[in-house]
Amino acid sequence: MGNKDSNREAIYLALMNIPPGKVVTYGQLAALAGLPGAARLAGTLLCGLPEHTHLPWHRVINAQGKISLPESSPAYAEQKRRLQAEGVEFKNQKISLRIYGYNT
Repeated sequence: MGNKDSNREAIYLALMNIPPGKVVTYGQLAALAGLPGAARLAGTLLCGLPEHTHLPWHRVINAQGKISLPESSPAYAEQKRRLQAEGVEFKNQKISLRIYGYNT
């Protein structure tokens, strides 16, 4: 993989291109950034975002179609609220990747 800063930039650029009402998995985000296999890196970078970032971090979920944060955390509630505001529906705390998944 390239250097740390270019990897970070690539992931943030890919994140900015996910349209409202669509979601990607951490692995898909990494692949969109040209870093296939770097799902953990994508997750680590998203965890490190500042609290009031304008990046649409809420559009990234795990491969099971779920929010990766603990359900009891305020960030979980915020992510779910933002996704629902964009029209994403949850069924049993899951999002249908078939319906809401972003396909480039």
